[in-house]
Amino acid sequence: MKRILQKLFEHKTLSRQEAREVLMNISKGQFNDSEVTAFITVYLMRSITIEELQGFRDSLLELCVPVKLDGLDVIDIVGTGGDGKNTFNISTLACFIVAGTGQKVAKHGNYGASSISGASNVMEQLGYKFKNDNDALRKEIDQSNICFLHAPMFHPALKSVGPIRKNLGLRTFFNMLGPMVNPASPSYQLVGVYNLEMARIYNYLLQESNRAFTIIHGLDGYDEISLTTDTKVITNEGERVMTPEQLGKRMVDATDIYGGNTVEEAAKIFLRILKGDGTWAQNAVVLANAAMGLHCTGKYKTYDDAYHVAVDSLESGKALAALNKLIALN
Repeated sequence: MKRILQKLFEHKTLSRQEAREVLMNISKGQFNDSEVTAFITVYLMRSITIEELQGFRDSLLELCVPVKLDGLDVIDIVGTGGDGKNTFNISTLACFIVAGTGQKVAKHGNYGASSISGASNVMEQLGYKFKNDNDALRKEIDQSNICFLHAPMFHPALKSVGPIRKNLGLRTFFNMLGPMVNPASPSYQLVGVYNLEMARIYNYLLQESNRAFTIIHGLDGYDEISLTTDTKVITNEGERVMTPEQLGKRMVDATDIYGGNTVEEAAKIFLRILKGDGTWAQNAVVLANAAMGLHCTGKYKTYDDAYHVAVDSLESGKALAALNKLIALN
């Protein structure tokens, strides 16, 4: 690690192979916490290159526990996190609305490192038990249209750096990696990113992947459709900017989508929305993200068509039924 750190301190970058090897060695526990913290800190001070990110991704995918869903066309809706906005669990709620429409979902998530409640925090609070047993996950997706993949159970590197990330409490390059290393290899991906540089990098990497994708970035710094301002939307076909009115009928205020101060509060908000008792603003934001995910699959002619289907999933109780069925299977 000393050689790698020296190279980075001299403002040099790693090759794809070097980046791969470092993360492989971190996964195997070959470095102490101080060395790993120093390594992570470098990327808090400068931008990561595409080659470095590719190398880190290669390592995680090489070591990961794969999930085989026998050719099911699944989607993942995930934000990179690290936007510092402390919203409620919008992406995870959107996943249940999508599951309520009949679209299969393999949601990849983790504990919040820089936020109070990540996807894994809220799922655990709701009674979901993390697992990496392929048959159990397949049963979940067959019966409830959704399974949840707690990242550290599939990625040794993420497990080993978890405490360090939590102690730092800052956005790290691991936030960037999460959406790229879903062990179920989803056919469709809706990825939220916290800045335009990240959007550019993801666009490059996802164009390579030959899967249908949509990248979203709230222009005031959200890693999801927040409806607090315009949203940059990038797909395989190109990019555009969409207004809150186009995406969710009207604009909302940042205070409307606050996520609470504890995991318990976050879980209460989560259930309130799925039970149909969310505020207008909370519902609008979740529906916009779910609609964008559904539209990403190519199964709906327009975004508005996808939005109407998302509304039906929430208002009919199908989204809540997907959650209840998933928890009952645990």
